[in-house]
This record gives sequence, C-alpha cells and structure tokens, in this order.
Amino acid sequence: MLSYLFILLPAFGRVAYAALTAPSAVAAQYNLPTSTVLSWPTATLSSNDTQAHLVRTWGLNKEHIQDGPDNLQFVSDPFPTSQPAGVSGSSSSGPVLQVTYNEGSFSHDTGGAQFYALWNTSDGSQFNSMMVSYELAFDSGFDWVKGGKLPGLRGGLNSTGCSGGNKATGLDCFSSRLMWRKDGEGEIYAYIPTPNNLCSEKSVICNSDFGVSVQRGSFTFASGQWMRLTLLVQLNNPPDVANGYLALYFNDVLAVSQSKLQIRAADSVAANGFYFSTFFGGSDTSWATPVTTHTYFRNVQLWGSNLASNMTGSQVNESPSSYKSSATLVLTLLAVVIGSMFCI
Repeated sequence: MLSYLFILLPAFGRVAYAALTAPSAVAAQYNLPTSTVLSWPTATLSSNDTQAHLVRTWGLNKEHIQDGPDNLQFVSDPFPTSQPAGVSGSSSSGPVLQVTYNEGSFSHDTGGAQFYALWNTSDGSQFNSMMVSYELAFDSGFDWVKGGKLPGLRGGLNSTGCSGGNKATGLDCFSSRLMWRKDGEGEIYAYIPTPNNLCSEKSVICNSDFGVSVQRGSFTFASGQWMRLTLLVQLNNPPDVANGYLALYFNDVLAVSQSKLQIRAADSVAANGFYFSTFFGGSDTSWATPVTTHTYFRNVQLWGSNLASNMTGSQVNESPSSYKSSATLVLTLLAVVIGSMFCI
C-alpha cells in the first residue's frame, strides 16, 4: 500500500508530502515472499505464563530467554485508542507485550529483556534478506536519559557475539537493532564490519564498543502513543563486496537508507531471526533509568528471502581481523603523535 502523509512545515510556509509505504509493500518491493506473524495470546498472561508462551511459540534460540525473563508480561494495551500517525491497517484489540525497566537498571543483564527468536523455513533455505515490522509504545513521560536499545534483526548462530561490546568481524554473526538516544532521537544500531573507511561517512558514527550508529536523529520517538517500525536488512553478496543495505521505515515513512555496507564476511552468515533486545544503555550507571518504566510491543511480523542485495558496492580492502572503530583509530593516532613528541 502506497499513500501520502501531509506534513506542515511552518518554518518554510509550505506542506511536504511524505510517501507512506506499508510493510507489505516494502516486502513486495524487495522481493521478500515468505512471511510469518509471531504468535500472540488472546488474553493477558502472568510473567511466568508469558515466558512459557514465548519459549513455546516464538522459536527461541536454545529455548530460553537470555536476559530479563521476569521483565516480560502480556498486559492490556495502555493506549487502546492510539494508532501510529498516518498509518493504515494497524489494529489490535488484544494484549500487548510489556517490558519493564526497573529503577536504576542499565545494560541487558540489569534491566529490560533479551532473546533471539530463530526463524527457520521448512525447505531449509537460508535468508539473505530479512525484514521485521512491529509497533512500539513508551510510557507517557518516558525519560530517555542517554539512550537505550530496541529490537531488530540478527544473523549467524553465535548468540553472544556482535553485541555487548563484542567486536563484529562478519565471520560468525551480525546484529542490527534500533536505538533511542537523548530526547528520543532514533537510529539503526548495528554490529557489523567497518571496512573501506565506513567510519568516516557523515551518516555513520562508529562507537567505542564496536556498535555502529547509522543516521542518528533521522527520526524521533514519542512517548505515550503507538508507532510502527519496519527494519530491512539485505546482506552483501559476495561477502567481500560492500553492497549490503539497511533501511528503516518510521510510521511507514522511509527514515533511514544506508547502502554500501559489509554486513557479513562469510557466506555461512545468514539472517536468522528476530533479535528482541531492549534495555537502557550503555554499560554504566550514567545510562540508568531514574524510575521504573516500560515499553510495549504488538503486531510483530517477519518477512524473508534467499536473495541477497544486488546493489553495487566496492571490494572490501581490509581483512576482518583489521576492522577498527573510529574511537580505536583516534586513540591509535593519538598514541603515535604523543610518542613522536618524546622521541629523540
């Protein structure tokens, strides 16, 4: 479905026209023929029953919730009359999945929740392109602090790599989550290789923990209302060519489009499923939430294809072991400069 959202821009005295593209239309545009809707209960559940439902029906890696199982619960919709702005075809009359972030919590092992929902096809084919769409709401008056992680997609069967400060070489995994920052600024937050001077691109920030911020501030989250997020990942093909692609639609409007990426460095890395990872942080108390607060999720759907990106891209000019973050490069150069000052 393609329609248009009219946006008033008072500073310019004109009206802008933003194309609205429903998730199903994005899937058709990128030839993603296979889809699935994650199972949802028809009534609210206790936290223990919520955990059992997720393990039983969502295909969790190793059949367990990695972090924060007690912070998950299917509850009544806190915003039953809210719909994502400008979005059509969104409806939900049942429970929603609530995530609790306890006062003072930060990082995936102190608050929020994290698990990896694998999506395997019956014919054994692997996904080289995958897309997830879900609706999200934050508590009214949500305190953004410095930022936090939100669900996305993951590849490779290494369930502990490519996140949490573990360097991404592209040889065994990748991850591509969303993130909110201060004042609700949004971005794609990816653990992917960074060859070919990717960290020098204006649209990319390479963080010291090896996570890559893509187009930070290109959209803004709001509290107390539902929003729809649609994240597309197309793996690079072949692995040594940087032609991978990431896109993010915010309330059905294209907000992020980033090409010429090396997302994997080996053919064996495929897009395997939904990476439900959300928490405040960051890895220290400066990211911690000052109050107990919540996010809510509903209408989660996945699409997939065995076709990788067919975009143009450059040959990768570095080996996976040599990839560095911009912060690492700066520190290295600084050490060289300081050392030269004291050399005789």
